[in-house]
Amino acid sequence: MAVLIIAEAGVNHNGSLETAKQMAAAAKKAGADVVKFQTCIPKEVASRFAPKADYQKQQTGSSESQLEMIRKLHFDFESHRHLKCYCEQIGIQYLSTAFDLPSVDFLVELDLAMHKIPSGEITNLPYLEKLAQTGLPLLLSTGMCEMEEISEALAVLRKNGAGPVTLLHCNTQYPTPDGDANVLAMNALRDFGCPVGYSDHTSGIDADIAAVALGACVIEKHFTLDKNMPGPDQKASLSVEELTAMCSAIRRTEQLLGKAEKHITASELPNRAVARKSIVANRAIIAGETFTTENLGVKRPGYGISPMHWYEVLGQKAKRDFQPDELIEL
Repeated sequence: MAVLIIAEAGVNHNGSLETAKQMAAAAKKAGADVVKFQTCIPKEVASRFAPKADYQKQQTGSSESQLEMIRKLHFDFESHRHLKCYCEQIGIQYLSTAFDLPSVDFLVELDLAMHKIPSGEITNLPYLEKLAQTGLPLLLSTGMCEMEEISEALAVLRKNGAGPVTLLHCNTQYPTPDGDANVLAMNALRDFGCPVGYSDHTSGIDADIAAVALGACVIEKHFTLDKNMPGPDQKASLSVEELTAMCSAIRRTEQLLGKAEKHITASELPNRAVARKSIVANRAIIAGETFTTENLGVKRPGYGISPMHWYEVLGQKAKRDFQPDELIEL
């Protein structure tokens, strides 16, 4: 099954529906399967006392609260409805992450094929219960988590009738330092009996290719139309050109990985006889002479008797004369 590539637009549209549509079109052109946004009612997400994360302060300043920042970056349900229709028209799957219970209800109404649980909601019991009860496939990001917390969240989801769950390894620092990416953590997540993927916040695309090589079935990556636009996530996002390169590299990596089988391929088959060797005459051999280690040798090409039959040939008698380097026949 092909890797599902999710281009995370997030809030990089800065509350503009037109920019969001441009991002959807760019994600489609880049080769992504899904373009993902974020849906919320700001006052349901953050209290007026909630601080910004340090990386958000670095990008957007510290004079406003997290709630004030979120209010600037979101757009309403009707805009999301319009955006989903636009995505269907251009042929890319629309996905959005809900950050509060009313937004979950709205996205369920939109009839999405799956839902995404962000890392910050993995300890939100009512939220997990509501999404599980949809019975739809779920993507569960595991940033900031210990294994026990992942286990507890999965127990809630399974108890409440969740559909198939894919666990996404994630680090929620923007950007994630290379030393904290720990892509191999995907192997630990397999112990939960779920498919695994990678929600990546590192710079560049190297970690994503490594994740695909390790068997990730989903890759999620932030992108932006312009890294110089205002907003908390722009600097840690891929450009459209970088997103295109990532999609292309993932598809090539899939081809390179192939299957866990070993067979001769059609492309290398013509080279087998050229590169392998046969049993040949080391010198002129006359009819009736016994084949020995002195008058036989092993040389290319491989059209003749395989050297794997060396001991079967030794001791037999030549049926005819052989010239030096001539392939031996019995």
